[in-house]
Amino acid sequence: MDGNKDESERCITIALQCISNGQKEKAKKFLLKAQRLFPTKKASDLLQTLEHATSNGDTKAEDTTTRQRKQSNSKASDKEKTKGANHVADYTPEQKAAVKRINNCNDVYEVLELPKDFTESDLKKAYRKLALQMHPDKNKAPGATEAFKAVGKAYSILSDKEKRRQYDLYGPEMQPSRPSRHEEDSHGFEGDISPEELFNMFFGGAFPTGNINRRHTTNARRQQFYTYRENQQSESGLTLFFQLAPILLLIVLSLMSSFLVSDAVFSLQRTDKYSVEMKTQNLKVTFYVKEDFRVEFKSDLRRIERAVEEEYIGQLRSNCFRERNYRENMMWRARNYGDAKLYQKAVDMTTPSCDNLQKVYS
Repeated sequence: MDGNKDESERCITIALQCISNGQKEKAKKFLLKAQRLFPTKKASDLLQTLEHATSNGDTKAEDTTTRQRKQSNSKASDKEKTKGANHVADYTPEQKAAVKRINNCNDVYEVLELPKDFTESDLKKAYRKLALQMHPDKNKAPGATEAFKAVGKAYSILSDKEKRRQYDLYGPEMQPSRPSRHEEDSHGFEGDISPEELFNMFFGGAFPTGNINRRHTTNARRQQFYTYRENQQSESGLTLFFQLAPILLLIVLSLMSSFLVSDAVFSLQRTDKYSVEMKTQNLKVTFYVKEDFRVEFKSDLRRIERAVEEEYIGQLRSNCFRERNYRENMMWRARNYGDAKLYQKAVDMTTPSCDNLQKVYS
């Protein structure tokens, strides 16, 4: 019963709103429904008021209100049509389509329309063409600024061998947390050179049809960038020496150790030094020894075979881990880009090291 009372009150509230909007017939229906659900004096009084109202006067008032609303809507619609007719787009359909294509690309190769085996000349040519087309001073289509940034970001990634290798291996979402200096501000590629600065480096600091720094860059920022580059170049010689010092030290230590450490007893690969083929009795693993092996180590053969099998299994485990990791990365990239062919290729990929390791344990 309480539920009917609440519903009746709701119908009365709706009826009052309809009365204020001039919808008296609709209000009457809700009041009658309220009386059926839970009869109240309030609903009864409202019904009587509606029934005793002058029907002609009410009808005229409602018609006048409706007519005024229609006229107002018609004027607003005419204004919008006039505004749309007078507005002339300051960009071409080709420019809009080009901007839309770039902003819909999820792959930097697609942005610059380059194959995987592009040359440096192809990269520069593609960037020059698209950077001129997408620059906001020349292309006024919606989204041109984002497309211009996407072109600069794509070039920054593909022009750097290390970033390109990371992109090909992990995709745009799995980059190292430490940014490189040429990377843009999305998908983990962040850097110090903006798309405008990159554009200035290609076109000599000025846009062919106008001032490139009018909107996006200032002379102070550009001067700061070139000052940073000059300081970096002046310190590059000393920095390079400190970077190479650990490597040189490792090379020297490696050469010294080669004179102090004797040769290995066996090798899993055939070489000129290890040319005699042998097999272990347990797992039948093939390994190679020197020609004088039987003379020196024949009494300790069982221990050597165990060492051979342990090294063999260790290599299988390491190779199996790499094979599975490579396949999982490929599957992840296929899901991320929605590439069904790449996903099927990852599923069909074999893992021979894992199969051989399984045979060892079976």
